[in-house]
Amino acid sequence: MQILIVEDEKKMVGVLRRGLLEEGYAVDIAYDGEEALRKVYVNEYDLIILDLMIPKIDGITVLKRIRSADTNVPIIILTAKSSFEDRVKGLDEGADDYLTKPFSYAELTARIRALFRRGKRADAPILSIDNLTLDPAAHIVKRGSKIINTTSREFALLEYFMRNQNKVLTESKILEHVWDFNYQGLSNVVATYIRYLRKKLKSSPKDKELIHTIRGVGYIMKV
Repeated sequence: MQILIVEDEKKMVGVLRRGLLEEGYAVDIAYDGEEALRKVYVNEYDLIILDLMIPKIDGITVLKRIRSADTNVPIIILTAKSSFEDRVKGLDEGADDYLTKPFSYAELTARIRALFRRGKRADAPILSIDNLTLDPAAHIVKRGSKIINTTSREFALLEYFMRNQNKVLTESKILEHVWDFNYQGLSNVVATYIRYLRKKLKSSPKDKELIHTIRGVGYIMKV
């Protein structure tokens, strides 16, 4: 599952990003309304966490433009405690839920899970390349007819690759979206997880290699 956080408070972004990444979600960040709309127009997200008080283009306007693009991506709005009218307006403009600041991370994740349960809909796109399929809603990966078991981190990494087929992804970009961008672990964590994935995805000798190394640059998923 890919989540977009639209928030200009960097401390808040750090807390949300780390928590969501630990739970296996892929995370993208936008620090203002313009950046949020650019990302929404070129990427597919499973959920958006949208603060209303953001620079350049305010959250209500961002919400209206997203809905006018005829997308039903679930959106949780974040609001100041006193802004009752903003909460009502946000829900009227198409937000699916709201939280008032300050809020507990546990409450946010509970609301995210509830939206995903509600949103396990037939139109949730199954990602595919060659004979590999990934179902974001059911959390199932298959190569041909064989189910491939993955950890939550492997699933998030594979989903990020499959959403960005035929694009070169740098190690820093992968770390930013699949791990905390301040990740302090081993420097070869990306290469290690890609090695795990390659081994799991090669379910038979006839299966094509799908994740390729671009030496000195990064990785690409292609047939």
